Amino acid sequence: RARAPRPKQAPPRRSMATEKEIAMRIASTKNIRKITSSMKMVSAAKLKGDQNRLAAAKQFAAWTAVLDEPATPLEELEGTAGLADHSVVVAISSDKGLCGGVHSAVARGLRTINARLKEENKTMNVIAVGEKGRSQLRRMVPDSLTTALTNIPPPYNFGYASTVAQMALDTEPEKTGAIAVVYNKFVSAIAYSPTLKTIAPFVLEGDDVTLTAYDADDDVLRGLREYYLATEIFYGMMEGATSEQSSRMQAMENATKNAGELIDKLTLIYNRARQARITTELIEIISGASALE
Repeated sequence: RARAPRPKQAPPRRSMATEKEIAMRIASTKNIRKITSSMKMVSAAKLKGDQNRLAAAKQFAAWTAVLDEPATPLEELEGTAGLADHSVVVAISSDKGLCGGVHSAVARGLRTINARLKEENKTMNVIAVGEKGRSQLRRMVPDSLTTALTNIPPPYNFGYASTVAQMALDTEPEKTGAIAVVYNKFVSAIAYSPTLKTIAPFVLEGDDVTLTAYDADDDVLRGLREYYLATEIFYGMMEGATSEQSSRMQAMENATKNAGELIDKLTLIYNRARQARITTELIEIISGASALE
């Protein structure tokens, strides 16, 4: 026996929000504005400390300027930036979010570099510093991501940088050429620039020997390169931390502003709904009084 077809149910209609629902939304948005405003003030206070650490790191890393070319912004990068047939790239981010597109800028830059390397039949291994960078690079360059360091308590110090440098040097050392560091360079409180610093290996034998002005043993020069790499990674960490904090401050300021605009719009909607309700009640009272006459 065939069953009678069920009657089609009408799709649920979206009704207008009641005054109570609008009032609840206004209250919740005000709470969010308080939180974002507090986070902005906290970020502003932390930014001052990060700027002081960055100023000290600049003096600490000033000696590296005589060894190689300066870092290059990713926007001005041409080709593969002198990376060898196989390179190791250290991508510096952090474990925290709510800071705009700071971490995405590093990940997108590495994706572009990886595409250029593939066009020239070159490869790279990526070491991600920070959970946010790891999660994005795992989607963008899954074949190149080899190691990630997460849950590192801020602020970063030279010990962490030395650990990352040693990991980079131990990643397939027999075929690794240059080692690069990608980080966000702090420009101002409202701007940062994704930057790449390439650290070429010191050539100790053959016709292209580097650092010929230094009369030192090979072990000393190898130790110098390790210290050079750790210094550049530490400097990149300080630049990245300052850029992240300034971007978080800007993001929280924008969120606070947007919450204020949303509160104004919801308040206007609430007042209109309240006025419509009062008008309807007055009409019903007048109509009832007229009916009794």
